[in-house]
Amino acid sequence: MRPIMMHGHSRSITQIKYNLEGDLLFSCAKDHTPNVWYSINGERLGTYDGHGGACWCLDPKWDNTHLITGAADNSIRMWDIETGKQIGMIQTDTAVRSCNYSYGGDMICFTTDKQMKYPCEIVIVDPRNFRKGEEIHKFEIPEKGPKVSAMVWSNLDKHVITGHYNGDMVVWEARELKKLVHKGEHNGQITDLQKNVDGTMVISSCKDNRAMLWDADSLELLKTYTTERPVNSAAISPLYDHVVLGGGQEAMEVTTTSSKSGKFDARFFHLVFEEEFGRVKGHFGPINSLAFHPEGRGYASGGEDGYVRVHTFDDSYHEFKFDY
Repeated sequence: MRPIMMHGHSRSITQIKYNLEGDLLFSCAKDHTPNVWYSINGERLGTYDGHGGACWCLDPKWDNTHLITGAADNSIRMWDIETGKQIGMIQTDTAVRSCNYSYGGDMICFTTDKQMKYPCEIVIVDPRNFRKGEEIHKFEIPEKGPKVSAMVWSNLDKHVITGHYNGDMVVWEARELKKLVHKGEHNGQITDLQKNVDGTMVISSCKDNRAMLWDADSLELLKTYTTERPVNSAAISPLYDHVVLGGGQEAMEVTTTSSKSGKFDARFFHLVFEEEFGRVKGHFGPINSLAFHPEGRGYASGGEDGYVRVHTFDDSYHEFKFDY
């Protein structure tokens, strides 16, 4: 399985995402400039230039018209995917940590960091009013509350699920941002949240060396996948009962160990049996973001080394069967 290695960023990758069809791959990094690539051959289509700080998050709209990006320059911006032109911008008090279009594309939710005297905020806006910066709802996390580190929409835009720095998971009612369910199974910072293909389950990755599978509505803990290193990202295959975990030793400690002992592999687990059945090496540094191709025929990973690697599965992967 020879990957396509895409090197368009000068600093570590923070998030990667496929579009709905899987022909485009979007990436953002700490170098201020999100990129868009052809996923089939790794050709870079273009960049979205305008941010003045590390870009933490991005999300394309389902119809491939618009892209939103959030960054440490205290702004969330909307771009025309085809032309690369900036359509609108909302200025925030602190860095934008996570952002997502709703399933139907008629709402945007983003979260900001708790910094200085400003609280962490969960904000929902209407994309049509993006240029005006009009907010539908805003909820401020209390001063003693943990700030949000990851967020996804759920239940056909009725709910928002947030993961927090202390390991808490919360389901919010999206219209009024009321807290519905609160769980605290993790023991560290939640680094990523991703849904399965039909939106009924959510997988969370955490610095406590675990990834957990949850029921998206009730936050019932279904499965736990345990490793020996912090998990920075986890994704669920849309084709098989497989999950992939990525992470590794903390980036600040990487220089003191070899790439072999850092455990920077992408690790494949069976969704139900929680058993690891495969690893893919490659990155020289922790994996920061993972995404399955929407058709399940491959996956992409973005690492601390600044590379995006696109893998297409061999026939042996599709022929693999567990012995029950």
